[in-house]
Amino acid sequence: MTTLLQDPFFQYPLTPFESSEGNVDLPILYFDNSNFMAMFEVEFEIANAFLKDAGVTAVQFAKGKALVVVGFYEYRKTAISAYNEVGVAIACVPNGVQTPHCPLLSLYKSLDKQQIGFHVIDLPVTTQAACAAGKEIWGYPKFVTPIGFSLEAKRFKGTVSDPESGDTMVELSGDLGIGLPAPQLDLVLYSHHNGSLLRTLINTRGGGRSCLPGSLRLKLSNSTHPMAQRLAQLGLANAAPKMVFHSHGLQLRLNAGADITHARGIHT
Repeated sequence: MTTLLQDPFFQYPLTPFESSEGNVDLPILYFDNSNFMAMFEVEFEIANAFLKDAGVTAVQFAKGKALVVVGFYEYRKTAISAYNEVGVAIACVPNGVQTPHCPLLSLYKSLDKQQIGFHVIDLPVTTQAACAAGKEIWGYPKFVTPIGFSLEAKRFKGTVSDPESGDTMVELSGDLGIGLPAPQLDLVLYSHHNGSLLRTLINTRGGGRSCLPGSLRLKLSNSTHPMAQRLAQLGLANAAPKMVFHSHGLQLRLNAGADITHARGIHT
């Protein structure tokens, strides 16, 4: 750990936050991790309906579709211990903000120029500490349940269990198509917490590969859990993503959120 903290990427001032599960220092530092992100096209009206009261609007990509990302994460070494996570998020901008002309390309802008972000609608994790931090610091829709993560050179299998029955309710699996080396994406997340709209920056590094989906499919059980129901409503049962990205070299800083509820200019 001492060697990792000598890396300038992790040499940031830390601000303590006392969660119900113990102290958390912000930004949270993630040292050794893997991720697998699947990008799906869905009907714009359906995706936007999930954002009705979120203070954000879905972004229209090619053919007027919205973008939903289903991301699986295996965090092996972090400042809040190891855990797994799955995020289901819709690409969006704050209400009243103009969408860039080329939204897909704009995702590669630096964070200080990035307006497009993601609103998370489901965020299961495998530990109570990670759940408490996400809810109490950012207002993320977290719950605790078993999550499987297996990433080989050309095959992926990720699972989310129903927290009540223990049965698999979500599975993303298959053989990957051809791919090329690609960078990690820095991310902007928009969330509601204590009546405020937060803009949270995630600084990332560690290359990976961007691939065609091959035989990869998202499978849903007949679970009545809200996460499975939302994925079904988005039309993602048995769906193939348009593109995937994966890496065994992810490192990141998860920063505190900035309240942008009334941020429309500088007043002196």
